[in-house]
Amino acid sequence: MAETTVFSACPHDCPDTCAMLTTVHDGRAVEVRGNPGHPFTQGGLCVKVNDYENRVYNADRVLTPLRRAGAKGAGAFEPIGWDEALEEISGRWKEIVARDGPAAILPYSYLGTEGILNGLNVGDAFFNRLGATVSERTFCDSGAISAFFMTCGPTAAVDPESFVHSRYIVLWAINTISTNLHHWPFIAEAQRRGAKVVVIDPVATRTAKQADWHLPIRPGTDAALALGMIHVIVAEDLVDHDYVANYTIGYEALKDRAAGFDPDRVAAITGLAADDIRKLAREFATAQPSVIRMGVAIERNASGGNAVRAMSCLPALVGSWRRCGGGILHMPIWAFPMKWDDISRPDWIPEGTPVLNQWRLGPALTGELDRNVAALFVYNSNPAVVAPEQEKVLAGLARDDLFTVVSEQFVTDTARYADIVLPATTQLEQFDLMFSWGHLYLTLNQPAIAPLGEAVPNTELFRRLARAMGFDDPHWERSDEQMALDALDWSNPVLDGIDLDSLRETGYARLKVGSPDDFVPHCEGNFPTPSGKVEFESAIAQGGNLVLPLFRQGYAAMQPGEPLDPLPDFVPQNESPGTSPALAAKYPLNMISPKSHAFLNSSYGNLGTQLHHAGEQTVILHPDDAGARGIGSGGAVRVFNDRGAFCAIAEVSGDVRPGLVVAPMGYWAAASRGGRTVNAVNPPAFADYGNAPTFSDTLVEVAAA
Repeated sequence: MAETTVFSACPHDCPDTCAMLTTVHDGRAVEVRGNPGHPFTQGGLCVKVNDYENRVYNADRVLTPLRRAGAKGAGAFEPIGWDEALEEISGRWKEIVARDGPAAILPYSYLGTEGILNGLNVGDAFFNRLGATVSERTFCDSGAISAFFMTCGPTAAVDPESFVHSRYIVLWAINTISTNLHHWPFIAEAQRRGAKVVVIDPVATRTAKQADWHLPIRPGTDAALALGMIHVIVAEDLVDHDYVANYTIGYEALKDRAAGFDPDRVAAITGLAADDIRKLAREFATAQPSVIRMGVAIERNASGGNAVRAMSCLPALVGSWRRCGGGILHMPIWAFPMKWDDISRPDWIPEGTPVLNQWRLGPALTGELDRNVAALFVYNSNPAVVAPEQEKVLAGLARDDLFTVVSEQFVTDTARYADIVLPATTQLEQFDLMFSWGHLYLTLNQPAIAPLGEAVPNTELFRRLARAMGFDDPHWERSDEQMALDALDWSNPVLDGIDLDSLRETGYARLKVGSPDDFVPHCEGNFPTPSGKVEFESAIAQGGNLVLPLFRQGYAAMQPGEPLDPLPDFVPQNESPGTSPALAAKYPLNMISPKSHAFLNSSYGNLGTQLHHAGEQTVILHPDDAGARGIGSGGAVRVFNDRGAFCAIAEVSGDVRPGLVVAPMGYWAAASRGGRTVNAVNPPAFADYGNAPTFSDTLVEVAAA
């Protein structure tokens, strides 16, 4: 009986990108565990993936192409062969192209897998060649990235392993222990060495309870807090004037803007004490090196981009960049020398091709927008659960005249509405390379087992679709390994000595960017901004709203429009008692829907181990709010507003602020009470930058069910 160990990598949209080892016995994967040699992930896996082999062999896996055999939404299918499926898909698409034009076909995808080959951009070239509508994917981090670029540019900025050298750590809008678990040991080590750990979060999360200080900020007011910190630092002359003079631009303008954000005003906005705002600013300025780790939740409100802009000014203002372990950590992904255009082929987009943001899927499918969507192709995503205006999304998916194809591992809530379901491989069945948006290691994923049934990787899926549509470009003749060679600039110094052969020997490699003990890329400026400095007053803002090419199938990076304010500011929430009092009178509670501890977005929302850890959908309320509504812990409740409603189990806890309710996302609609989830009530509005979503600007009411 042969037993082997194969280098693997976690495929999910998570900053940790864990290095894994898969044990294979007689061709069957019997165990998946963390690779103990990896310096960042250090052999640990989270509850989401520590039994990944059970996902692979789950009895509900889709292992053959399926054709709908009942009403849309019923989830009734019959198996068919690949040839038959491809013939039906290509035939229907050719009819639609002839009748309505290729833009009537809408691709829909995100990061169900995060691999360089099979992830976000794997289908871009195909749909660009087809001439389909350009799908704008700004669900996560587009606004924060835009704002960070405007201030600091596309820089890795801080090595997360360098946090052991930090003296003051601010975890802002991130629940590290649940969503960035492998960074926590470096933070905890700094804490043991005497660093102070501060968590800024509306909820007393698992991470907040391990911190030295928790600041329970009112959702959507982070920009005001950051500007209040700037006000105090300037007013009390805690500025590193030498760093500001040499490595920043726009200080006087920023100083004038922050003058309007004195601690008393900021206290009224944020719900924090004015003295705590002063204390936070003083400590951040004087306990060096100080560092901020921002989470993706920071952007999910009307002022999210402005919050990131203001936060990104703080380290330069006090000179944190001078020392190892100082600065602000956003996404180290920018250290990886990706060739996005070679992956996405934006040169194939026909002139005049329309763009549709995926956040507007519901209105697009139900005819509210001036769009003809005759066909929908979904992969790496589950929009029936993750898109807002869930009632509209489900109504649109139920259209008899909408031809829907879904590539999936399971019959998800979205796949239940498909005309054709195509079987997708799991990570153990495919080849891929993984960058990370949370550390500086390139990781190889080798196929540990042969694909089960007739499942295929996304790379092979689009080769087959290209052949079926008659596309003969060499782009689709490449092997997966050739695609990997084409996807990165292997001549870049950060990949010196790293190639596919060396990765096969080790499973991972750290980029050649220096060690975590001397990673100080901006001690003397050298920021990748137009000026080469931190831009308190942004030059990029003059161009209008920024959406990166990787989020738009390689489409133009800048959206034409009015110039943005070059300075950070505070924009009140779209939905709040102050901005919409009539709405707040009906729906007085602010709901946020953070990531679940046991799910990865909607992945694992159907699997037993993770559901056991997560329990049923809950809604956490403050005792004052629960008491006023006659709600007790464990009771069934209905959460609702004008957009829709979902049902949950109440959890009454002082871990949340009064006026706030927390409903973790990721549960599947078909398995939920009432058949709806948190996105039944979430709004369709965009945030200030990057067309980011506004999950946290949601007013609701909660009643006993």
